[in-house]
Amino acid sequence: MLRVRVPKKHIVLNNDERERLWRQEGLKIPKKQPKRKRLWLNDGSCVRLRPSFKDHVWSYDFVMDRTADGLSFRMLTLIDEHTRECLAIDVARSLKSGDVLERLSDLFVRRGVPKYLRSDNGSEFTAKIVRKWLGKVGVKTLFIQPGSPWENGYIESFNGKLRDELLAREQFDTLFEAKVLIERWRREYNTIRPHSSLGYRPPAPEAIHPLSSLPATPTGKKEDGTNVGITIH
Repeated sequence: MLRVRVPKKHIVLNNDERERLWRQEGLKIPKKQPKRKRLWLNDGSCVRLRPSFKDHVWSYDFVMDRTADGLSFRMLTLIDEHTRECLAIDVARSLKSGDVLERLSDLFVRRGVPKYLRSDNGSEFTAKIVRKWLGKVGVKTLFIQPGSPWENGYIESFNGKLRDELLAREQFDTLFEAKVLIERWRREYNTIRPHSSLGYRPPAPEAIHPLSSLPATPTGKKEDGTNVGITIH
């Protein structure tokens, strides 16, 4: 119900009267929004699956920027949704499905295979060669609904931080400079930058080895070249 204030009294209008007044004043009547259904895949998993542990759900996306000469370049960003760690940011003038496969295969060997990969419906992610390869290694794909970036909220949030904290502040004279600065930012993001969702701790803090963990008798050399044990107290 719409309550309209007029001098010395209130008039309560029903929906039909409200819409009539809107039309008379040339206002646009808002359309009724249909209820959104939760999206399900054929295998029963939900597109909005929430990550529960490390390497449960990874997500990836593309970001674009330009060097000082006006030429565009692309960045393939990839994160672990549970730990918030940025696993990679690949930078190149052009990135295709083959580049996506190369990055994924490298990470799978070095880090392990995730259970799910979340992405939009970009051709680099939906390519048959990519989906077939992921199926062979046992990774399930979670494609968001077209035009619904909020369903890929983790990577969208990360991309926003990348743009606000680096891309919007730096001018890259060359592609090489962009690669160096972006990789430096990625390492700081993982090892130093505090995250509120992680209790203000970084996703992957660098390991600091205390003195007590060093070898008790490291090897040294005498002036004659022979080895000698050095005891650390």
